[in-house]
Amino acid sequence: MMADPLNVGVNLEAFSQAIHSIQALRSSVTRVFDCLKDGMKNKESQEARERSFISDFQDNLHSVNRDLNELERLSNLVGKPSENHPLHNSGLLSLDPVHDKTPLYSQLLQAYKWSNKLQYHAGLASGLLNQQSLKRSANQMGVSAKRRPKAQPTTLVLPPQYIDDVITRIDRMFPEMTIHLSRPNGTSAMLLVTLGKVLKVIVVMRSLFIDRTIVKGYNENVYTEDGKLDIWSKSNYQVFQKVTDHATTALLHYQLPQMPDVVVRSFMTWLRSYIKLFQAPCQRCGKFLQDGLPPTWRDFRTLEAFHDTCRQ
Repeated sequence: MMADPLNVGVNLEAFSQAIHSIQALRSSVTRVFDCLKDGMKNKESQEARERSFISDFQDNLHSVNRDLNELERLSNLVGKPSENHPLHNSGLLSLDPVHDKTPLYSQLLQAYKWSNKLQYHAGLASGLLNQQSLKRSANQMGVSAKRRPKAQPTTLVLPPQYIDDVITRIDRMFPEMTIHLSRPNGTSAMLLVTLGKVLKVIVVMRSLFIDRTIVKGYNENVYTEDGKLDIWSKSNYQVFQKVTDHATTALLHYQLPQMPDVVVRSFMTWLRSYIKLFQAPCQRCGKFLQDGLPPTWRDFRTLEAFHDTCRQ
């Protein structure tokens, strides 16, 4: 019965000899370094010491060269085990006599490994996101299942009047917060949220879905030279740059596509907790400042204040 040409076995005897050859090579290399470390030995004259050192050094180098040649010879006798992957008939490509010029089989193996690894990581990510699905809901803001509003359509296009009504209701919920809605580029809404005398937030919306947000100081300019909201420039202060990063994280946390109005209300409730940005101490270390910054992180569930390093 003929052996499978794809399952090339390993020469175990040559493999064992190769291991001993590696040990011999390591020993000879160690002797070279020991020779360099010890230097010239005590002799009667300087010339005798140099001649003895050079002779020993050459002998050690010859030993290294001999052991290396022996290892290369044995490595050719060891053989290479075949990689058994379910590539079906594509495995016959490994029998191509011009494999060096057309390495299709090795490229297929790499693509197969990469695809398997991608599928594995995608499965892990899907499992983690499904575990967090219940936390990304309106229950965090105290809305019970019975009182939960009727689900809105998942379409990205909602009537402008409906969006205006949602923003107006949210504006009335928080006396410390003022929301100004504008549509400078068509139907997409842009919000300028002023939170007390602490900060201003530019919220860019696509229908009733928040695309991005930028947080700036209360006294910073939020308009461009032509009078439009500046949605690209960052704040000049590090504290508001940190809050901008946390707000972007909040947008990823509050996700409920079936009820976008609940998402906007939840985000605004979280944003309102920054009314005491410069007054609330960190709930972990109890300090007001750390590295010159106040607690810029607000917990998504409890809305408690933490420093960026204390929350981890």
